Amino acid sequence: MASLKLSHFLLLVVLPIFLLSHPVHSDDVEDHLLQGLNSFRTSGNLPAITKVKNAHCAAEKIANDLEDTPCTNPSTSQGKETKLSDYPKAISKCNIDPNTTNDVLVLPVCVPHLVPTLILTNFTRTHFSKYINDSTYTGIGLSTEDDWMVVVLASNTPSGSLANGAFSLVNAKGFGLGYYLVLFLLGFLVLGLVH
Repeated sequence: MASLKLSHFLLLVVLPIFLLSHPVHSDDVEDHLLQGLNSFRTSGNLPAITKVKNAHCAAEKIANDLEDTPCTNPSTSQGKETKLSDYPKAISKCNIDPNTTNDVLVLPVCVPHLVPTLILTNFTRTHFSKYINDSTYTGIGLSTEDDWMVVVLASNTPSGSLANGAFSLVNAKGFGLGYYLVLFLLGFLVLGLVH
């Protein structure tokens, strides 16, 4: 009877601990980094940067492309900043107007096991800090894949706004020949009714 009470006690103590503990997910790492970057900026009297949907999409596509790229030197794992205009595939997949990507920066960092404090350090204690502390950058997109964290910084200029590209029926996904045939027949029917 005593062993039964002990097992119930252990079940009541261990089960909640097991259920409440969870592994760190990429969203948690991204949120932690954004909070850290905003704290870093506000300590320098700069406004907080906010999430931008198209910046997040671009960061996600670039992180996916980096997924199989190994960390070459984890002790100095910061990457090199590049312009988003150097990633036409990400721009296209996110339906971003290419004319609004010239003042957008991509900052990739590789940190084994995505340790949040090390990721933050790579953005605030390296050459990337000058971009994080630049008031021109007001928007951000973050994404992780394997050991990679990608930050996309959008500026407050028209050439860095990441505006959506113009909608084109020719380039629209999901529209096949049948769609255009139906449009043609409807147009033909309308013209026939008018006359």
